[in-house]
Amino acid sequence: MKAMILAAGRGLRMGSLTQNSPKPLIKVKGKSLIEWHLNKLSEAGFRDVVVNVSYLSDKIIEFIGDGSKWKLNITISEEIEALETAGGIKKALKYLGAEPFVVINADIYSAYNYKNLEIKTLENKSMGYLVLVNNPNHNPEGDFGLLRNGCLTMHANSLLTFSGIAIYDPKLFSELTEGSKMKLSPILENAINKNYIKGELFDGEWSDIGTPERLNIINSKN
Repeated sequence: MKAMILAAGRGLRMGSLTQNSPKPLIKVKGKSLIEWHLNKLSEAGFRDVVVNVSYLSDKIIEFIGDGSKWKLNITISEEIEALETAGGIKKALKYLGAEPFVVINADIYSAYNYKNLEIKTLENKSMGYLVLVNNPNHNPEGDFGLLRNGCLTMHANSLLTFSGIAIYDPKLFSELTEGSKMKLSPILENAINKNYIKGELFDGEWSDIGTPERLNIINSKN
């Protein structure tokens, strides 16, 4: 299975921290965010990884090189203008192939074991598999519900937060035009309403490094 790391975002909420450095290169516990993901993907058995870049892309490209440092084969999908999540995935499909693939947000930090993804298969009509987490303070209402049969729902009394870790079938993006800017949420909502998306709850350490305050909190923990 191939994997993709989403690393094209601007990271405006990080303020001066991303003025001269792209968000994926911000350090958490001594390593850049993207390095944590590359290490974990390699340890889980992944070998082919696509990284999409846009803002200060040269710095990310220089840092990761060809991926040999992590025993990975890394392909860069460069966007002149950031295409949002779904648009970025669509542009990278030519590198990801026709089989389901993993997608990870570069700006999260977690203890989730990527080996769980490497051995996962999408069954029946399933077109995606999302890892959910308990709602953090900055997203108290959550995103999606998780039913007992593993399917996701938009209509539940209590919703969970999407972690930014997922598996997608390329068919999920078949109707998009390559090069167009498109958010992921409407595509997921449409597929969830058709019972095409499954998932799991991960209750271990996880953080969306979206603000300097959240970065300080995670770096202050042992």
